[in-house]
Amino acid sequence: MFDINPGELVILLIVAIVVIGPERLPKYAAELGRLVRDVRSFARNAREQVRSEMGEEFDDVDWEALDPRRYDPRRIVREALLEDDDEPPARERKPSGATRADDIRAGGDTADRGPVDRGPASPYDDDAT
Repeated sequence: MFDINPGELVILLIVAIVVIGPERLPKYAAELGRLVRDVRSFARNAREQVRSEMGEEFDDVDWEALDPRRYDPRRIVREALLEDDDEPPARERKPSGATRADDIRAGGDTADRGPVDRGPASPYDDDAT
């Protein structure tokens, strides 16, 4: 949980004994034990309350999937990007200089844009550019 190896734990206990002192150490150890029991009791009561409120649905929940230790942003993004595999593939890309007008002149597919109105050319002002 805290990624403390046994050597580090021994050092922390020695520092705690020196800082707290031998006369106050039993009192603090008892308070720590009581705190751990209270936290476990709170967690057990919360779990039982959720189970009683959810009923049968409580057993259907995949609790391992909700574990924050399994959170990996790269995996989540990868799954989100691969989720849309059922969509049809995108049309072929045109060469970088090709435009929609080139596609229309070449008789390309215009169904997605609708009919093209080729009215009079737009006025062009040399002074404005």
